[in-house]
Amino acid sequence: MSSEPATPDRTADRVEPGRSLAVGALIGAAVMAAVDEIVFHQILHWHHFYDRSTRGIGLLSDGLLHTAELVALVAGFFLFADLRRRHALAPAHARAGLFLGLGAFQLFDGIVDHKLLRLHQIRYGVDVTPYDWAWNIAGLVLLLVGIALTVRAGRLAGTRPAGS
Repeated sequence: MSSEPATPDRTADRVEPGRSLAVGALIGAAVMAAVDEIVFHQILHWHHFYDRSTRGIGLLSDGLLHTAELVALVAGFFLFADLRRRHALAPAHARAGLFLGLGAFQLFDGIVDHKLLRLHQIRYGVDVTPYDWAWNIAGLVLLLVGIALTVRAGRLAGTRPAGS
């Protein structure tokens, strides 16, 4: 036996579940913005981010959205790398945050951008009702998955013995 006190394992103290969740959410929102912009704006040509002006303004708004999503994605991955470097990443919380970000972006876009602000519709020249339902239900499902994963991650973190 040594007369020196045992040094406590500080690994559990360094893990940052809240920050891991937030970083995952940032990456998730950026990924969903990229999917929206690439698939619906560029490939399908269904809409631009802002459709209430000229086509040039619509393209400019797509470029600004693309810039914002790339900045968010790069920032998110730098923050993620920092968490990993410091051994502070809570992977289950980061995964939950990813789904929360995916769903939150989708629902925000579907409710606020499409319906409240009317920046654009999903598609033009057709009945948008089925598209709106599919868009918002998909966002809600992603958000609910994120919530379930967040609850699960919290329970798992609460049941781990100290220092493990």
